[in-house]
Amino acid sequence: MPAQLTPFEQDVLAQPAALSDLLSTGFVAGIDDLVSHRWGRVILTGMGSSHFAGIPTWHALTRSGIPCWLVDAGTLLETPDLVTPNTLVIATSQSGASGEVVEVMSRLRDEWADLIRILGITADENSPLAEIADLTVPLHSGPETTASTKSYLNTLAVHHRLVGGFQKTPGELLDGELATATKWVADAVGQRLAADIGSRMLGTWAPRLITVGRRDAAATALYAALIMKEAAKVPAEGFVGGQFRHGPIELAGWGMTAMLYGADSYADYVSLRRLADDLIAVGTSVILAGDLEVEGGRNLPTSRANDLASLMSGAVVAQHLAIEVAHANGVVPGAFVVGNKVTTTL
Repeated sequence: MPAQLTPFEQDVLAQPAALSDLLSTGFVAGIDDLVSHRWGRVILTGMGSSHFAGIPTWHALTRSGIPCWLVDAGTLLETPDLVTPNTLVIATSQSGASGEVVEVMSRLRDEWADLIRILGITADENSPLAEIADLTVPLHSGPETTASTKSYLNTLAVHHRLVGGFQKTPGELLDGELATATKWVADAVGQRLAADIGSRMLGTWAPRLITVGRRDAAATALYAALIMKEAAKVPAEGFVGGQFRHGPIELAGWGMTAMLYGADSYADYVSLRRLADDLIAVGTSVILAGDLEVEGGRNLPTSRANDLASLMSGAVVAQHLAIEVAHANGVVPGAFVVGNKVTTTL
């Protein structure tokens, strides 16, 4: 990273401290009672990266036999009948003021009163979401003025703790996994993980950027595409699993860069390897976040220590790529031009 750091780059470097702040706090009183209740259904909701962070939670709760839906807050506004008595709504909003989240939580509270429970996850304990929620879990991520960095990693950590509560995982084990993930982040944030990649990604006629992730890494792929647009001002599209093959693959070839997240050799991702091979064969530049080696592809390091470390390390790789592309694009990484940090307008 250059000597003159932008606020976005400073936030990237501050992520280990934010994670340590979260690690030093115990989980919120009352959370055990909330997650031990036999809910008729659980709904995970949010917008943007706050919503994407719920994807691994959705997978984990569903595997545990809990009837669980993952619905962004805008869609939930249009389908409120999904909420029924004895529903736990887990609303994540890093600002606690996202327009769709506040609106739908307000409507649900007015309609259902005490027949449902709302769990709010936010960095601002005085936010509208915190005021509406029955219980608020703070992120302890500190102030953040640009695209999501500290708040996203801390959101992943809070969701990891939340899943552990549902699954009755010992707290010391959860804290150990977070400490391991924090160490990897601390070792990585100051490095130039994606050095010299940015200029090549934009160095062809009509450059196209895509991100792909399977299973829990789908969250990282969607987050990566979002911050590439926000922080680097370059169009990028994120895909979950095999969706890229259903039409968008026609854009593959010279000028496309595909960033494949969760590309770990220990995982049985035959389809991810096949996608990398097929893309490279037609001239696409392929970057693999992980140690899955594919001839013609380039690997960027991630952690295999545990599931949380894998998610966080993939997000850090995405941040470094966004920084490199921003500099190559001649823009200040993370600086908003049209929008704002908090979207309150519906």
